[in-house]
Amino acid sequence: MLKTDNSTQEPERDTVSQSLMRAIDLLGELAAKPATLDELASKAAVHKTTVMRLLHAMEEKRFVVRDEEQRFMLGSKLFELSSLALEQRDIRKVAHPHLAELNGRTGHTVHLAAFEGNEVVYIDKFESHHPVRMYSRIGLTASLHSAAVSKVLLADMPRSRQEKIAAGLDYVKVTENTLTSPGALLAELEQVKEQGWAHDNAEHEAFVHCIAAPIRDASGAVVAAASCSVPVVMLSYEGLLELLPDLKASTEAISNDLGWISHERNSA
Repeated sequence: MLKTDNSTQEPERDTVSQSLMRAIDLLGELAAKPATLDELASKAAVHKTTVMRLLHAMEEKRFVVRDEEQRFMLGSKLFELSSLALEQRDIRKVAHPHLAELNGRTGHTVHLAAFEGNEVVYIDKFESHHPVRMYSRIGLTASLHSAAVSKVLLADMPRSRQEKIAAGLDYVKVTENTLTSPGALLAELEQVKEQGWAHDNAEHEAFVHCIAAPIRDASGAVVAAASCSVPVVMLSYEGLLELLPDLKASTEAISNDLGWISHERNSA
């Protein structure tokens, strides 16, 4: 029996992996802002010619393009892939018309969020119809201890996992209302589970407050959360809570489309 000699294959794999990681790092730099070859090479741990070779390869495949000043920036291939990635998310596709309607009825910013690994990520957003806009955007992460969408998602987890996550968070106090300890977060998660919705009472930004409600799949598990975010100057906390019926009607409609049958519908 012939034996395959892997001694020459392993170094090749390592080289390919390193090149891929360097290319990904370059894309990360360009995601922050366009940059010239010299600017990118000055931050890289490899020679300028290696950076140039990677950029030319990505340019050929439309992952990067150059402007008139020879600055590299993200290319159309990434937009194409990001659109396809979003389209493949069934939750986003099902939720989209319901949240668009909610946004139309309320006029306020609406977010859709879900767990991506260990982080809660915004996977869809509908802008406010009012002059004041939220800085958030699709792809950004939400704070686990202050964002309403995060509290909704965490509240559905087993207590042991909640405790583990709560113990590992860095409780940076950014406003007077920010939760600052695992105990405070766990107590609020218990309340969220009981009442079926969560709030961010100006806990992440002093000038914005938010409410969120769960979206369930056919098994009843919370797989996403939707929220309404409003500047404090536009709506009091009491006024914010008046949006709850509309928000919950939307999240329940999305859940029903995903196959969830609520107790109310089941007993009707």
